Amino acid sequence: MRPAIKICGMKYNIAEVAGLGPDYLGFIFYDSSPRNYVGEIPDIPDHIKKVGVFVNSSLEFINKCIRNHHLQVIQLHGDESVEFCSSLRAAHANSSTQPIEIWKVFHILDSFDFKRLQPFERYVNAFLFDTKGTTRGGTGTAFDWNVLKDYNSKIPFVLSGGIGPGDLQKLKKAFSLGISVKAIDINSRFETEPGLKDIEKLKKFIDEIQC
Repeated sequence: MRPAIKICGMKYNIAEVAGLGPDYLGFIFYDSSPRNYVGEIPDIPDHIKKVGVFVNSSLEFINKCIRNHHLQVIQLHGDESVEFCSSLRAAHANSSTQPIEIWKVFHILDSFDFKRLQPFERYVNAFLFDTKGTTRGGTGTAFDWNVLKDYNSKIPFVLSGGIGPGDLQKLKKAFSLGISVKAIDINSRFETEPGLKDIEKLKKFIDEIQC
């Protein structure tokens, strides 16, 4: 069974990308990002979950975006604490609509102490592992996926960080490690400019990873 597909950094050709049938579309709400999303999100098929990506945002701002854009997943890409995750979880624990998923991002280069994740496990639905860089957001490069063989949490994770069209065999090798990959997060290596996705590259990648 393949992991789910998340296409992040959505800004321009949203309807075309949604037509490819990904599982998640990511919208970045961070002023410093060239993919910062402003305006209303157009209607997309119900089976595609909308992910809001935030970097050290206030609870008030996140909750406002959840209401305005009907977000189903919140991706915390900054230095958010365990207490912050707990507060966000509590704020939506009794929601009358679909419960909000929380994904907490951690950055990896060539090593990582997975014990750092333990305090967060009660409050998140998934971890997202991205490549460690000097700025916030994606770096367009991959970290050493062999690090993941030491992952021992029962919480599934999302694999991110410079995944591109030529990484299919490497991804399949990573999946063979027997760890719980919830989704693959792709972004900049499937663009012609920030926020404008290359439909042909995306279609080919999605078709091939389903084989």
